[in-house]
Amino acid sequence: MTGQHSAGSDENNGNGRNSAVHPTQAVVLAGGQGSRLRPYTDDRPKPMVEIPGTGTPIIGHQLAWLAAEGVTDAVVSCGHLAEVLQDWLAAAADQLPLRVTTVIEKEPLGRGGGLKFAAASLPRPDRPWYATNGDVWTRFSLREMAEFHQERGALATLALARPRIPWGAVETDEFGHVLDFIESPPSPYLINAGVYVFSAAFADLLPERGDHERATFPRLARERRLAGFPLPQGAYWRAIDTAKDLSEAAKELEASQAH
Repeated sequence: MTGQHSAGSDENNGNGRNSAVHPTQAVVLAGGQGSRLRPYTDDRPKPMVEIPGTGTPIIGHQLAWLAAEGVTDAVVSCGHLAEVLQDWLAAAADQLPLRVTTVIEKEPLGRGGGLKFAAASLPRPDRPWYATNGDVWTRFSLREMAEFHQERGALATLALARPRIPWGAVETDEFGHVLDFIESPPSPYLINAGVYVFSAAFADLLPERGDHERATFPRLARERRLAGFPLPQGAYWRAIDTAKDLSEAAKELEASQAH
C-alpha cells in the first residue's frame, strides 16, 4: 500500500550531474513500535512524537533537513500506526518542502528488509539515495557526506556519531587514585548514527527480511566497500529512544536558541 503527498515547489533537475554526487531522494524508516517511548507511542508511531517546545514531530524535522540538503523526493516506510503518520503527511502536504511517498510494511521486515521494500518506490532507482532511521534528530551536511561516499568509491556509507555517555565518568591514575569526575563524557567509540548514503546498486544487496547491519554491512566491510563518515565537530545528533531523550533534546534546543 502506498500514498503520495506532493510539495508545492517544482523539482530540481534530478538527472543532472550533481545528482550523481548529491542524492535527491531518500528513504525514512518509520515503522518501529517505539516501545521504550511509551506512553507517547501508544497512539502514534515514534516519528510522530513531538520534541517538546517545537510543535513539530520528529518526521517533520527530518523532512525539512532532507529538503534543505537538496532532497526532492522521500519515501517513508511505515508500520506501527501508519495511518497516523499518513494523516499528518496529508494534512501538511501543502507545507511539505519535498514530495513524500509512503509505503506500509504489512508485516515487520527488519531494517534491511524495510530499506529494500522502501527503495523499490524511489523515483530514480539508477541514482544514489540517502536513508535515515525515523527516530534520529540531527543536523549536518549530507552533501559533504555524499562527496565523502563518492571519493571512497563506496557502495554504502554510514554516518558515525560519538554520543555522550549518560553517566558520570571517573578518571584515575595507575595507582588507583581518583583524579577527576567527568560529567557525561563523549564515548570513546564511534557508533552507527542511523544516517546513510547508498549507491544505486546497494538495494540489490539488501535482504528481503532482516537487518542490513548483520547481513549486508559485514560483507561490504570485508570487501572494503563500506565507508564511515564521522559527524563534523559540533554537529547535533540525538536518537530519540526514551522519554529522557525527549526532555534532553528539548533542553538542548532551548540552549541553542538562547545563544
